[in-house]
Amino acid sequence: MKTLPWLHPGRVDALQAALRERILVIDGAMGTMIQRHELQEDDYRGERFAQGFDALHAPDGHAHGPACGCGGHDQRGNNDLLTLSQPKLISDIHAAYLAAGADLVETNTFNSTSISLADYHLQHLVGELNRQGAALARAACDEAQAMTPDKPRFVIGVLGPTSRTASLSPDVNRPGFRATSFDELAAAYREATAGLIDGGSDVLMVETIFDTLNAKAALFAIEDVFEARGGRLPVMISGTITDASGRTLSGQTAEAFWYSLRHARPLSIGLNCALGAKDLRPHIDILAQVADVNISTHPNAGLPNAFGGYDETPEDMATVLREFALAGLLNLVGGCCGTTPEHIAALVEAVRGLPPRRIPCLADAA
Repeated sequence: MKTLPWLHPGRVDALQAALRERILVIDGAMGTMIQRHELQEDDYRGERFAQGFDALHAPDGHAHGPACGCGGHDQRGNNDLLTLSQPKLISDIHAAYLAAGADLVETNTFNSTSISLADYHLQHLVGELNRQGAALARAACDEAQAMTPDKPRFVIGVLGPTSRTASLSPDVNRPGFRATSFDELAAAYREATAGLIDGGSDVLMVETIFDTLNAKAALFAIEDVFEARGGRLPVMISGTITDASGRTLSGQTAEAFWYSLRHARPLSIGLNCALGAKDLRPHIDILAQVADVNISTHPNAGLPNAFGGYDETPEDMATVLREFALAGLLNLVGGCCGTTPEHIAALVEAVRGLPPRRIPCLADAA
């Protein structure tokens, strides 16, 4: 891996200094907060996209909209589109998490890759969605930091797992079939990464990784962009354990997951989503023993109930994660599905004054 200077050396220094001093808090769920607004199709389109999308840049050269004669494409549920159609709503969510005490906020770009946006026929918006997603988070962080200059705030540029897996077939009758390839994934991640950097991200996070090959494509693409820019940002890696087996969807344990990706020299390795904090404990414990980088976790607010909601209260979640901190397992902590600013405020109090995990000096693996 080529040694490159930091793109934002001052902000990187501030982040690394903060990590040495205390456990940093990541924000909570974006989707959970958006769901509170009970948005409809017109809300997702907003004023900008009320009559359709940009025909000039659309893949098929046609502006799909409610009155286009071909039925258009529903956008309800496309939360990333709100970055452009409802920017104030997204900014307000960032501000709520910062007011709750979050040190880092994640961009609203979980699905802002050409692969995932293809489901909505919006691949042509990838660059703008990532730039604007990072810019909204950057503005919110700058405003919060202006009010509390002694507490720096940081933007995490989010790269989600995409809607496809490079290691597994989506068709049980064709086990050798793959819906995507390493090269396709890398191309999609390059485009998204460039936008996140242009928008002002302080750090990039490859998150909710269920397939390590997808993550490798993302990290490969990130390095390509860094080399082209002549500088780098810190990179966080966060996988997801899919069930009680303690493995990712592509079959790796937490320990194997780390050893597969440690070559990327990440700022942190961790786990998010899928499980609640209590069920993640043994897997975070393993990572804390083997990884010589920072450890992060941002679990769900428990497991989903019969209605798809999450029942773990801020106090319950904070109590469990405080135990993680007391055991010396955490450098960064936050929330995923079902968590709210109330959960983050409780986490801030739960880890206040507790020392961050000491990063072990481990022998370099061959």
